Amino acid sequence: MKEALTRRLFILLACLGAGAVVVLFTATSLDRDLDAPNHPQPQTNGSFGARSFKVLHIMSYHSPWEWTDNQLAGFKAALNDLDVEYKVIQVDAKRRNSPEWFEQIKAQAFEVIEEWKPDLVFSSDDDAQTHVCNRLAGGSIPHVFCGVNAAPAYYGYTQCDNVTGVIEREHFVQTVRLVRRLSPDIKQIAIVTDQGEMWKDVIARINEQKSQLDGVEVVPCAVIETYQQYKDTLRTLENEVDAVGFLGVFEFKDANGNNVALEEVTRWTAENSKLPDFAFWEDRVYKGTLCTVTVSAWEQGNEAGKLARKILIDGVTPSSLPIRTTVRGEPFISLARARKLGITPVSDLLLACKVVTEFNWGSEE
Repeated sequence: MKEALTRRLFILLACLGAGAVVVLFTATSLDRDLDAPNHPQPQTNGSFGARSFKVLHIMSYHSPWEWTDNQLAGFKAALNDLDVEYKVIQVDAKRRNSPEWFEQIKAQAFEVIEEWKPDLVFSSDDDAQTHVCNRLAGGSIPHVFCGVNAAPAYYGYTQCDNVTGVIEREHFVQTVRLVRRLSPDIKQIAIVTDQGEMWKDVIARINEQKSQLDGVEVVPCAVIETYQQYKDTLRTLENEVDAVGFLGVFEFKDANGNNVALEEVTRWTAENSKLPDFAFWEDRVYKGTLCTVTVSAWEQGNEAGKLARKILIDGVTPSSLPIRTTVRGEPFISLARARKLGITPVSDLLLACKVVTEFNWGSEE
């Protein structure tokens, strides 16, 4: 805790400039669920002899990427005292989403399952469920998921014995409160997203929760198909709302019908939009979005790993382990984006949040 506070103090000193006088105080929490997890390692339970396990990880997206890598790291941490061999299949849905590609990756996954015979399948996020893992429902291989936005029943997971997992629930109210701490004059916000199927449930949850926001109106969500439409929408919104939140920004099509890369979308936004913006995942803040109270990718993976541990070590049936939701959020602020917007965060807010000082528009390739 002291080391984390020291790091944040150094960031604050850098923000304030040389010669600044800093008053030390106890940082106040934005909300009870904003406390960042310390990512503790699980206690080992002694030797498990010569037992070894094979885990096939089917990730919806790709690596390297903060979200997917932290999910897998959290999962592995829960099993770190076991002898586990991992194989990874990347569905790569943020960059490749043609029907032909999904058929190819599904065939690859089931070939590995048939030949390698994993003891357990660990999957992350919705695209892995849609294109591969829902075919495992009701089968003999234990399957543990995490990072899923849609209801488990959508994938047929509620009536089968071999599946359990961790639901992802965005911290909408807490994130809006954070962006209002940064820009107190915000009265109206818009939500923008691509046409990804999983965002329908998220939009429904946002509509259910918006009554919890005092003094803020949430306008109807803009569901957008093309990158040009996205640019036009943001320019229009500058005259209509005070802030904008982003869900899916991965499937905006260019003139050739291809997905525009996340980095291009977030970079254009940071360089052209004058609206304070927010999302619900930490990777967006690294790539230019102003702030988030993020779902913890590490915690999502770690909770899935704990479920997998009970299945592998204790031999319990997956369906006897209730599907759960992680509850803690981690507040992030992009100081680089704040500077471009002319926002100067107050010192206690910087100390209470993880602060990203520079844009990271490196390639996802």
